[in-house]
Amino acid sequence: MARRIDYYDDPQAPPANSLVPSVNVIVINEHDEVLLIRRSDNDNWAVPGGAIDLGESVPDAAVRETREESGITCEITGISGIYSDPKHIIYYTSDGEARQEFSMVLTARPVSGDPATSDESREVRWVPRTDLDQYRMDRSMRVRIDHFTQQRTTPYIG
Repeated sequence: MARRIDYYDDPQAPPANSLVPSVNVIVINEHDEVLLIRRSDNDNWAVPGGAIDLGESVPDAAVRETREESGITCEITGISGIYSDPKHIIYYTSDGEARQEFSMVLTARPVSGDPATSDESREVRWVPRTDLDQYRMDRSMRVRIDHFTQQRTTPYIG
């Protein structure tokens, strides 16, 4: 099975060979719960997200990725941050791609659908904001979630 391996400031990381604009989406429901997926490629918990396709806008990609990975259709409400740390390398074993991090993290509210798994998600659930630290996440996802829960007055840019 193809795997995703995240490296951070690791001399063992392969050198980056691509940069792909992507989105992550923090969907918050009326109970102040955050939509999380358990990724199929590394078994970590994360918010939905993925690459932006050619001909697609950032918000369209965010809505599409959320629906594909979780079964939830959402409406974008804001931006939490932009993450582009060259020390974070994402390696895909399926094709040898070593991607430098570049992700825009948006906020959203659900408008329809029920949590459902996909090829990319083993589990999908709504998690109370207070319980997010109990879920195993890659370092970069934890940073994004922490920035969101800090309720910053301006988006993180880094």
